[in-house]
Amino acid sequence: MKSNELLLDAFGRIRETVERTLEGLDDGSLALRPEGTGNSIAWLIWHLARVEDAQVSDVAGLEQVWSAQDFVGRFGLPLRPRDTGYGHSTDQVDAVRAPAELLRDYYDAVQRQTVGYLQGLSDEDLDRVVDTRWDPPVTLGVRLVSTIADCLQHVGQAAYVKGLTPEQGQ
Repeated sequence: MKSNELLLDAFGRIRETVERTLEGLDDGSLALRPEGTGNSIAWLIWHLARVEDAQVSDVAGLEQVWSAQDFVGRFGLPLRPRDTGYGHSTDQVDAVRAPAELLRDYYDAVQRQTVGYLQGLSDEDLDRVVDTRWDPPVTLGVRLVSTIADCLQHVGQAAYVKGLTPEQGQ
């Protein structure tokens, strides 16, 4: 197996879990915040899509899907256009509301761009330094694995929150 095939499989698993998590949820379930302060499913899916979009588009030298396909306008969130959710206050988490279809559409568009980029990578490409602000500097391979880890963590949290929703707990 080539490295890019392994990465494609990992990003594909994120997509599969996003699909399963969003399935059958209404707007109220998407907005549910465990204990009133936890992150909602809508925020978690939006955030992981923003993270993948921002990280992959940066290393690929591409415009973010968020702006290139006007998801920023389609979501209409009261946030800065390049906001990815890092450090959000409870009010900002509350502000991220979107129907399952829009969340799915955005993540699918991000995933298509990610797949297109990954398909062209060679093993040697993964050694390219993409961020010199760290010691040691961050390579493309490390950045992609970090993105996978972050997105899997958030989609797992969203799946957990789905299990807490009244219609899913029956």
